Amino acid sequence: PPVTLLDVFQEHARRRPRWPLLRFQDEVYTYKDMERRSNQAARVFSQHLGLQPGRTVAVFLPNEPTYVWTWLALAKLGCLMACLNCNVRGRALQHALAAAQATVILASPGE
Repeated sequence: PPVTLLDVFQEHARRRPRWPLLRFQDEVYTYKDMERRSNQAARVFSQHLGLQPGRTVAVFLPNEPTYVWTWLALAKLGCLMACLNCNVRGRALQHALAAAQATVILASPGE
């Protein structure tokens, strides 16, 4: 069977939980941190948004750690992720949303 990026991440999280995965500004996030946060996000998305495998979710987030654990959470749920450029507005954004055919949009409060 094919090996996915999620499989590789989870293997690293099991073997090297305390290794740094991501540095953002003054924060360092370990594999364990990202595994925990993505599991929390997956639970929230599943329980409160009703996300199930195969659903398409448009993600309209800036380049921050939240983007990474959101991607991991959606992958864990088997959801398709339509990545939207958070700098796009107006007609281009409308077109991207229509093309994605997403049933849910995840965005930061500033977007």
